[in-house]
Amino acid sequence: MKKVTLIAVAIFFSAASVFAAPLNRTGSDTTKTKKVKPAKVQYTCTMHPEVLSDKPGKCPKCGMTLVKKEVAKKKTT
Repeated sequence: MKKVTLIAVAIFFSAASVFAAPLNRTGSDTTKTKKVKPAKVQYTCTMHPEVLSDKPGKCPKCGMTLVKKEVAKKKTT
């Protein structure tokens, strides 16, 4: 009887540990690769930030040279 109880407790704890494991594993899984899209470069005027262009040039409002717009990087936790 003592042996049966011991086996039942062992099975219970084994099953509990399987179900207690996290289902969403976001660790270092080498089989999944994240596709990184290249950042789209935009140019803007320092005096008129609403002016956006896909290529360098001059601002249509003031004639200043457009500069690359810095993309805000996402915070990773």
